[in-house]
Amino acid sequence: MNKQTIIRATGLQKSFGSVMPARNITVSIEEHSIVGLIGTNGAGKTTFVNMLTGYIRPDSGDIHFYDKRITGIAPRNITKLGIARSFQIPQLFASQTARENVEIALAISGFPATFADESLARLGVLEFSETPSGTLPEGTRKLLDIALAMVCKPKVLLLDEPTSGVAAEEKFDVMNRVLDAARELDVTVLFVEHDMEIVRRYSDRVLAFFDGTIIADGTAEVVLADPKVRELIIGETAVSVSGEHGAAHA
Repeated sequence: MNKQTIIRATGLQKSFGSVMPARNITVSIEEHSIVGLIGTNGAGKTTFVNMLTGYIRPDSGDIHFYDKRITGIAPRNITKLGIARSFQIPQLFASQTARENVEIALAISGFPATFADESLARLGVLEFSETPSGTLPEGTRKLLDIALAMVCKPKVLLLDEPTSGVAAEEKFDVMNRVLDAARELDVTVLFVEHDMEIVRRYSDRVLAFFDGTIIADGTAEVVLADPKVRELIIGETAVSVSGEHGAAHA
């Protein structure tokens, strides 16, 4: 069964003064895939995500969601089309309970509050429904933030460092829950990540960013063994070609 292209970016360029975090980026993403985005700080990963979600408008180039051109559309309208995101730092109302946070997200998305428990259960955090979000452990806060992003049952979910700040013993549980929920809803996932162990274990495909361009594109095994990626992003001694040394951080 052939997969359809769900995101197509063509010739994306963006500069902030003398800094250019996007230099003629052209890439297509197939539906139902799980794509890891790697690169050093400032390589252009988050700028790419921000352009896809409308938070930044490219200076030139185009973005299509299926066959619809979405370049320059406001973030809220892009979300309504079916592209949602979470942030590196969870965007939560700290004094509100987990359920109240979800109810707010549902109201904004035009869904009834009765879906709140379903949304919490999907990410495995229903037990924290009456807990103020500001008091939750970081891993649970991440899951709650992703639950908010998924209330509208998007077609594409973009995650900015979903395991950042999460305890080592929690990171795989967080990713398992997120990706189980994504598969349940047939969601395509793009995630920015510095933990190479997470990238290797969960990515169908990896895009490696450096200096505003994609320098490698392929399976995790191929990309993480690429000499340019090892030198410029991971570091020669950070990971072996076979992956025997476990986690590595860019």
